[in-house]
Amino acid sequence: MDDSTQPDKAMNIPNLYHFLRTHLDNNTILGSTDNPDSANFSVERFTQGYSNLTYLLHIGQRELVLRRPPIGANIKSGHDMAREYQLLTGLHPIYSKIPRAVLYSDDITVLGAPFYIMERMHGIVLQKEPPAHITLTPPTMERLSHAFIKNLAVIHSLDYATTDLKKMARVGSYVERQITGWLDRYARAKTDDLPTIERVGSWLDEHRIPDSGSSLIHNDYKYDNLMLDASDLSQIVAVLDWEMATIGDPLMDLGTTLAYWVQPDDPPELQAARMGLTNLPGNLDRTQLVHQYTLHSGREVKEIVFYYVYGLFKVAVILQQLYARYKKGVASDARFALLPQLIQATGITASRAIDKNRIDQLT
Repeated sequence: MDDSTQPDKAMNIPNLYHFLRTHLDNNTILGSTDNPDSANFSVERFTQGYSNLTYLLHIGQRELVLRRPPIGANIKSGHDMAREYQLLTGLHPIYSKIPRAVLYSDDITVLGAPFYIMERMHGIVLQKEPPAHITLTPPTMERLSHAFIKNLAVIHSLDYATTDLKKMARVGSYVERQITGWLDRYARAKTDDLPTIERVGSWLDEHRIPDSGSSLIHNDYKYDNLMLDASDLSQIVAVLDWEMATIGDPLMDLGTTLAYWVQPDDPPELQAARMGLTNLPGNLDRTQLVHQYTLHSGREVKEIVFYYVYGLFKVAVILQQLYARYKKGVASDARFALLPQLIQATGITASRAIDKNRIDQLT
């Protein structure tokens, strides 16, 4: 076991073992049903991330990845495993940088919730702190940040209408649905009075803008959802965590990405909330990202402050939802106790962006 994984008490290994023997195409490598914890089969949990639970399955010489909702989560919302499985299945013919979906189960007697299994892909995932064995030089980060934003433009250019993904498209304004939806989610997840967050929500409500267009959007596109080639970190092997993907306004997607993009001159509270390595020397800044996105996508990007503030508010609400589950005792992850300071940091940054009418130089 490496540092990225650990055993998980919530995983029912015997149940999963018997399920795989029945449903996996090469189940003979699992061995005897009397010894599901044998050397032929083991399960480890990837500890990064706050949302869906992700596990590495060792089945003989084969490695697969299992995804399931967090315990106590609403599986009909952002934790819909069937939807995520179907999205990967539909996306694979038009976009190769994703894991191949293997099988899905809605039998809750196996693990207590629906889940799906996909192939394991290999590469480097950059988390909040640099890996000890990798030197991230300014030229490396510059190449990576260019590849990062170019790939987002590629995703937004995919011809989803030729696949079953077109069924995700909805009639009406995506911007309207998102602003209304995230305001409602915040109200339902509220645990404490946060005037700054509420001010940002009110500003968005009062400054709604028309949709800029429609495309496939990832909705959680950031460094730690990319898998990179170990021999060349500027090469993206896979884009992970498609649970929030949909058909919508691509500039709203860009706004979410900018919300995660913390740069060296950002205020201390935002630095403390940093979730990736976007502040390392060599990275493009947010304004440069927008410029590069415009070049690669051919889209005109107006009202960028609105999209950035929306992204920050959305991130704050997601964190608030997680914190609400923790405060109610549904989630026990000790990291969740620190979420209020992250929520406050995103609110403060969004408020400064509103006041300064810009997405950078927010100190």
